[in-house]
Amino acid sequence: MSLKYPEIDPVALAVGPLQIRWYALAYLAGFLLGWVYALRLAGLKNREDNVPLGKNDIDDFLSWAVLGVILGGRIGYILFYQLGSYWENPAEILRVWHGGMSFHGGAAGVILAMLLFAWKRRLPVLDLADIVCCCVPIGLFFGRIANFINGELFGRPGSVPWTFVFPQGGPEPRHPSQLYEAGLEGLILGLLLFGLAHVKFFREKPGVLSGVFLTGYAVSRIIVEFFREPDPQLGFILGVATMGQLLCAPMILGGLYLLARPRLLKKS
Repeated sequence: MSLKYPEIDPVALAVGPLQIRWYALAYLAGFLLGWVYALRLAGLKNREDNVPLGKNDIDDFLSWAVLGVILGGRIGYILFYQLGSYWENPAEILRVWHGGMSFHGGAAGVILAMLLFAWKRRLPVLDLADIVCCCVPIGLFFGRIANFINGELFGRPGSVPWTFVFPQGGPEPRHPSQLYEAGLEGLILGLLLFGLAHVKFFREKPGVLSGVFLTGYAVSRIIVEFFREPDPQLGFILGVATMGQLLCAPMILGGLYLLARPRLLKKS
């Protein structure tokens, strides 16, 4: 027994040859809503915590974040998931409309963008990172919903009553792993960070919110990967873990360091 897959058209709007897809709208919603929320958080830090992060800084960083996500996400997907294929057909690298983005690559791109932007503006990089990390779950939520609409990144076969028969997943009912990720990485993690970000005690410890995001995302992704179908070109790495799980390991280490950092600084 399974639920009927809704089969929503991946194209949200078509005007002549121009097609606007739900996936593109998910990115747009993530950036715009994240930008609005970042302005609010920057205002709190500036007004209540005396951190020199202003509206102009957030406005200017938006374009840096967009480039970091898109370039990092594309390069990460090529390196982590499809290096052999793109090596044989390098022209495909530029055809981003064919899909192929990596969250971990996008995260690396944004981290690099934050380091460069903070260095250029002489801003506290961990305070900027805390704001950005609180906004990321918004984009993750909409992005995973778009993955579900596209019928991609579906889960492994399952017998629970909320499985779906995905058009590209064969006749077996499968876990809606995209919705699991939207719930864990997007909704729950986002609400947790929202609550912590509005408590001055946590805002006054730069890097703690970033640590919560890194560990929270990594743990959520590792859990969901047990229900998600492994990438067919990779399968299980060493027969044990998926690429997504392996890429989450350094996120956990980095997150735990940021969470422990205030105590480590006190001891020193």
